[in-house]
Amino acid sequence: MDYINSIQLTLDYIENHIHEHISLEQLAEIACFSPFHYHRVFQAMIGESVMEYVRKRRLTTAAERLFYTNEKVIEIAISVGFQYHESFNRAFKKFYGVSPKQYRGAKKMSGPLRGKACLNKNPLIGGLEMKPKLLTKPAFHIIGYELKTKNQDGQNNQDIPEFWQQYMKNKLGAAIPNPLHHNEEYGICTDFNSTSGEFVYIIGMEVAEGTIAPEGLVYRSFPGQEYAVFTTPKANEEMFTASIQSTWNYIFTEWFPKSGYEHNGTIEFEFYDERCYGTEDKEMDIYIPVKKAESF
Repeated sequence: MDYINSIQLTLDYIENHIHEHISLEQLAEIACFSPFHYHRVFQAMIGESVMEYVRKRRLTTAAERLFYTNEKVIEIAISVGFQYHESFNRAFKKFYGVSPKQYRGAKKMSGPLRGKACLNKNPLIGGLEMKPKLLTKPAFHIIGYELKTKNQDGQNNQDIPEFWQQYMKNKLGAAIPNPLHHNEEYGICTDFNSTSGEFVYIIGMEVAEGTIAPEGLVYRSFPGQEYAVFTTPKANEEMFTASIQSTWNYIFTEWFPKSGYEHNGTIEFEFYDERCYGTEDKEMDIYIPVKKAESF
């Protein structure tokens, strides 16, 4: 499956229909992906969520027309997909820090400006090739701490590391009652909203079914399903985070296009155990829920 061409088709569609309503489901259909899989592939290849990209392209187009033309503000707002003058003004001021009229009166254009994304059509050669294990993990149950975040403007990349730092610094795992394995912890992404980019991240440990969560913690159950399990390359303390991030990127930009699978839209998680201890040769596992790609 040619992921580059699939994503390029949707980038072109966005440019040609910037004045119309654009939904994640429409774009996923053009790419021949399920909505959730399209959302994750787009984010990995472009660096931001698809609806965030659409919003930034709309506002950048509006800024260019405000600066270079004498069109009325309401006409520009409608032409870039905003139905109401007020909602356009709010979105524009939030993005640029000034109102559309103030921006038009400026002496020069200023950022942020989001140009049309360009894809790298020359895949990496000679890079590390990871072969995941395909396995069915039975249903499991977690007690842990919950964080609500979103993958817009890199918010999750800031929120989640800070969440882990607080968890480790304050030894919050000690409050989890009767964990089945004291040296195993999960970082779970769930409750995704592909349109808004919001999701829930849980740090926790596996417990017996029905265990009561203390106040301030959550109990969650997850059904059994098939996963592709990737083990990160061994790394020292300094490079461990980079090793994890590069593995996530590899999964969606290198492995999925050749695999015959796609993301099934449910939870994905990171699994940490004794291999993470110490400062050298650290590694962990990333579990991606998969299903056979219909169009492969």
